[in-house]
Amino acid sequence: MRKITVISMITLDGVLQGPGGRKEDTSGGFKYGGWTVPYGDEEFNKIMMEELKPADYLLGRKTYELWAGYWPQHGDFWPGINAGNKYVFSKHLKKTDPLITGWEHSTVVKSVADIKKLKATKGADIQVWGSSELIQLLLKNDLVDELRLKIYPLTLGKGKKLFGGGAIPAAFTLTESTVTSKGVIIASYKRAGEVKTGDVVV
Repeated sequence: MRKITVISMITLDGVLQGPGGRKEDTSGGFKYGGWTVPYGDEEFNKIMMEELKPADYLLGRKTYELWAGYWPQHGDFWPGINAGNKYVFSKHLKKTDPLITGWEHSTVVKSVADIKKLKATKGADIQVWGSSELIQLLLKNDLVDELRLKIYPLTLGKGKKLFGGGAIPAAFTLTESTVTSKGVIIASYKRAGEVKTGDVVV
């Protein structure tokens, strides 16, 4: 059984859109692309390099299209993304589509059932980057084993969000955390059963 880990940079109000550059994702009139840039430091970079180690990747179609146009030419920075298996969730793309055949080790998955089958196979753990709509689907179907979040000290109000809708009630356990010199909270949460409730006794 493979583990699915969502790796996401988010604002305090949960926005994950366009973290790395002004033109990365301007859909919906988003004007704040590159909002993570002022918050980099040595500690953050060290943790980031750990997350760039080889893995397999499950991506939404829009994220895949952006990455397929960039990473094949920038493999010197992230060799693992070109060498790893890439699974793009799309109901319309076919395995013979030039977008798929043009980036090595890429294939298409078309349904939640396909993702469950993929998760049940042997192989490297699977990382999900970006892909806000796919993340909603994974959370709705309880397919996220771990959340690795980088929480930035700002709000943006508008933009694609990590928890935009569809997440089921679910408990997570904090397994690791740190705060960078720029105030970014980096935390890992492991899926931990059902939500428990109670009453505060005064």
